[in-house]
Amino acid sequence: MTKRKSAYAVPDRASIKKRPGSRLNPANAAKPEEEADRIKASFTKRLFEKPVKDGYRDFYTASEPYKHAVIQPLIDDSLLRNVRKEILNNLHFTRKETDIYRIHQSGDLANLSGLSPTALKLLPSVLQLRNAMYSKQFRDYISEATNCGPLSGKKTDMAINVYTRGCHLLCHDDVIGSRRVSYILYLTDPDDQWKPQWGGSLRLYPTILMDDGRSRVPSAEWSKVISPAWNQLTFFAVQPGESFHDVEEVFEDGKVRMAISGWFHIPQEGEEGYIEGEEEKLAEKSSLQQLQSKSDKYDLPQPNTKYYDTADAENETIMVEDNDGDDESFSEADCEFLLKYISPAYLTPDTLEAISDELSANFSIQLTNFLSKKYAAKVKAYIEARDGSKGDTKEKQEAEGWKVAVPPHKQRFLYLQDMPLEVKETGKGKGKQEAPEENPIQEIISQLFPSKPFRKLLHLATGMKLSCHDLLARRFRRGLDYTLATGWEADPSNPQEGDVKIEVCLGLTPSKRWDSEVEDGDDDDEEEEEEEEEEGGKKRGNLASKGNGKGKVPVPPKETGPFSNDGAGVGGYEMYMAGDGDDGESEDEEGEKDQKFGGKMGKKSDPAIYKSAANDEDDGAVFTMGAIWNRLSIVLRDGGLLKFVKYVSQAAEGDRWDIVGGWGTVNEGDDGDDDEEEGDEGEKENGDEERDDTGDGDDGEEWNGIQN
Repeated sequence: MTKRKSAYAVPDRASIKKRPGSRLNPANAAKPEEEADRIKASFTKRLFEKPVKDGYRDFYTASEPYKHAVIQPLIDDSLLRNVRKEILNNLHFTRKETDIYRIHQSGDLANLSGLSPTALKLLPSVLQLRNAMYSKQFRDYISEATNCGPLSGKKTDMAINVYTRGCHLLCHDDVIGSRRVSYILYLTDPDDQWKPQWGGSLRLYPTILMDDGRSRVPSAEWSKVISPAWNQLTFFAVQPGESFHDVEEVFEDGKVRMAISGWFHIPQEGEEGYIEGEEEKLAEKSSLQQLQSKSDKYDLPQPNTKYYDTADAENETIMVEDNDGDDESFSEADCEFLLKYISPAYLTPDTLEAISDELSANFSIQLTNFLSKKYAAKVKAYIEARDGSKGDTKEKQEAEGWKVAVPPHKQRFLYLQDMPLEVKETGKGKGKQEAPEENPIQEIISQLFPSKPFRKLLHLATGMKLSCHDLLARRFRRGLDYTLATGWEADPSNPQEGDVKIEVCLGLTPSKRWDSEVEDGDDDDEEEEEEEEEEGGKKRGNLASKGNGKGKVPVPPKETGPFSNDGAGVGGYEMYMAGDGDDGESEDEEGEKDQKFGGKMGKKSDPAIYKSAANDEDDGAVFTMGAIWNRLSIVLRDGGLLKFVKYVSQAAEGDRWDIVGGWGTVNEGDDGDDDEEEGDEGEKENGDEERDDTGDGDDGEEWNGIQN
């Protein structure tokens, strides 16, 4: 994918020649005393005086929830004003969006010295600031304040990030590669003091020590809020599993939260304090690797898998059935049960055949108006009585069984599981026991989705034998909730487990004006279609008439201003995307800068990133379902796909509500009488050979979860 560069491309340091007049030319280098005075003059007066230094060190030592400090002012005011002016007048910004952030970002500022003399004339103050920040004097200042050890002057790492309305950065700990200290220097408007209610604050999360005595997990909510301010530096040592923080969404239209963000790194080879192998050890503790690992011991919710006719389910719930449910048609009892919940249009043989054909061709489908009109009205009444109402308190949510999904560096949302309802004592003497009435959402995950008739519907639609299910109702609250990109892999130790998982999502979001993957007028059209479908059940089901979700990712148009958010939307969509793909582009400094918040370094695409482009290039997304009312998606997922739900903006008109389920499949193997050639083909179809997850197979029939 072609990346948009900054206004002036920054070459590798190795390619920079020593030009006459350049500071890289020894003949033009300043004397050490002159250089030291010039560096100190770049900072605010008295910064390097001992009482001031001691004060910041003491502040850092006593700070909570983990050690950090705030210096204000840091830079000489006139210099920083010139820096801001040069940035606004001469640098280009690109809006970038991933599962974890939405920002406007400049190119890498690390190698400004490599610019041509003409370009450097436009950015003299920016260059002076960069040199001051990574000077030995200031590196020693930060090292002493944090007691973190020596810092590299060879490896500089900084970029200008701009947050406008809707921009955000979700919870992470910054632990990538050789980073030792994180910092943010704010360049907000010096003549318009930033107000906390505009958002954009840096928020620090406390961590909880787990019962193993070693693991720390961030709390669901932050405990320290640091609002942006002109000429304010916030910094902290990068600590694996502890330095969790996020950047609050910016709420105010027209306000620009500009900051220079970067890292001081451990000493590099040849520098004082260099330790061979230290960077590799730090990489093992990367927060991205933690996200990708299978360690979910302290995650909530924990899996609640229920198996069918499985004798060896390792203490999981077992659901014993009289038969395997592979009948090719619904019984009268099946239909009677399903019609309590589902539109009759989806139970006709023609519709089921059409669904099966679509899944065979594209491995995904969306079914509009899935719930019957009567049951949908019941669900909508339940949701609208809560979403945005004053009585929708944490206490009421907890009383109804809603819990918070954690940890926040992976996910945060409210959830309900298919668990036995807590029995409470009622009456004056508290002697009468009574279970609370199931709400209509709980009923779907405890009655409809686990039922044998619904499993039969999935079998008829997919042709696959089902082995188990895990169900969850979710509520993504405005200004709070999301999931980050995670993968799924079949258990290689269980040869009976299929390498395909059937994933279902029932969208139950009644509010309007969500992102562009839902076309204008969808909701109204679907309500009209619902009335038609209810009349006798004769109308054929609407099989993804608005598309199967591909290519519906909000893509920003060409920017109309330096920090335009046109077309960015309010998030809340669920996206499947190809993971571990190589886009074929050489990733230089800017490619590495793309990885700053949660990515892995290297030439392959970051598995946690989809690339929101300013053109029609492929961004890796293969299926998207927005926050929508009464629509069911079915996705046949293999291990090559990642999935996330985008952060829901405070600007959304409501929360995202849905019910999700994953059904395991059975690997039924190949026919024993097949000849060798057919056997080899069967092995390929069942995923026993290594698959090309990029979808570049010779004949296009190699199983890839979802094909473009």
